[in-house]
Amino acid sequence: MGKRKTQRKNATMLDSDDDNSSVSSSSTMRSDRMSVSASEEAEFNKDSLLDEAVDALYEKRGSTREKALAVIIEAFNSNLQQGQQFVERKFATLLHQCLNSIKKGSSKEISLASHTIGLLALTVGPGDNAREILEESMIPLSQAFKSGSDPSKTASLLECMAVITFVGGNDPEETEKSMQIMWQLVHPKLGSNVVAVKPSAAVITAVVSAWSFLLTTMDGWRLSPKLWQESITYLSSLLDKDDRSARIAAGEALAVIFEMGSLEKFAAETKGFSDGSVSEGNKSKEGFSYIQGLKGKILNQVRDLSVEAGGKGSAKKDLNNQRNLFKDVLEFLEDGYSPNTSMKIGGDLLQTSSWSQLIQLNFLRCFLAGGFTKHMQENEFLQDIFGFTPNKRNLLGSEHMSYGEKRMYKSPNSALNKARTQLLNKQRMLSAGRNFGHYAVNVGDEDS
Repeated sequence: MGKRKTQRKNATMLDSDDDNSSVSSSSTMRSDRMSVSASEEAEFNKDSLLDEAVDALYEKRGSTREKALAVIIEAFNSNLQQGQQFVERKFATLLHQCLNSIKKGSSKEISLASHTIGLLALTVGPGDNAREILEESMIPLSQAFKSGSDPSKTASLLECMAVITFVGGNDPEETEKSMQIMWQLVHPKLGSNVVAVKPSAAVITAVVSAWSFLLTTMDGWRLSPKLWQESITYLSSLLDKDDRSARIAAGEALAVIFEMGSLEKFAAETKGFSDGSVSEGNKSKEGFSYIQGLKGKILNQVRDLSVEAGGKGSAKKDLNNQRNLFKDVLEFLEDGYSPNTSMKIGGDLLQTSSWSQLIQLNFLRCFLAGGFTKHMQENEFLQDIFGFTPNKRNLLGSEHMSYGEKRMYKSPNSALNKARTQLLNKQRMLSAGRNFGHYAVNVGDEDS
């Protein structure tokens, strides 16, 4: 009974409107100043807010759970240290409630829960907890792909699977398994009871991006020639599609494949594979010729896309991004030069010098969104991945937060700030009752 009352109270906090919780009387305003000092309001009981959000995940109302997940996501993005401390206490509870949301929630709730699990993996870093996340999540995530076809939900599930595999996968077999699950969404194994469903351009882009992200962690020599032929042929076909985002994702994937030397390895294996028979010899020659022809085709496609004048794809604002990407891919294919990139993070420089690093950086930057800078400054796992060492002066306090982070954290429209305001309003109302009711506290006593 006590737990249900606590959960109901938390749900009320997350459901209530700011306008209904406010008290406009001058006496209450005076009470506000007494009961919530400036330092108390600045500090705010963030752990309590996270506890209440996790408790709200037990509620039956889906909208309440969605709001709670949004609060958790924003808290994990805005304060990594707080997230790590919270996970030490509530890791298992948060993970399993998110998995329950994936199993029974709406598309929006599934998207939020998937993102939360991905953030959870990045927050705990490699180790036993990350292993548990991967092992416990694979079946629910795989099943969720089959329920409905909302592209946004599918993209969130793919991002989650990619991130938890990236952090928690200890061996190549686990990574390859995740890549195969992703690939099935665009290349399903058809059987007598399976009907092929054409994936949307958004789903294709999400699959290729997540698949490429995991490919950067693999040793290309482990993957079978059959897989390479299937994937390279499919990626080449995407370069001719109308959707620009799908073309860009395919171009990045092909760049990683060429960087790994996998196409050359595949061609060499095909050329050398023969047991001496005439039939096998002819097959190997045909296979080698096919690979060489495919490589030439890809080179021509990349060259065309690097100078495209427009007309393919409706998102013209991405045309320059496409041209720049394929110019880099073309330079790499022709001259062997990988793109060198750099970006400022809190005054420090993060640099990449390979396609694999660039793909990893872009994927994690997109996944973390407003929390990217904070994680790069404080998350040792990500710092190790990119060889990034932030200057300590950038980690001393909120005065060094980026403009975007300050807006995200302080915006009155943010989920974390809304919940924070609602809880503070409740505290003020309770304080007003204490200070001006029968058991009022003498003002002078508080000031002394």
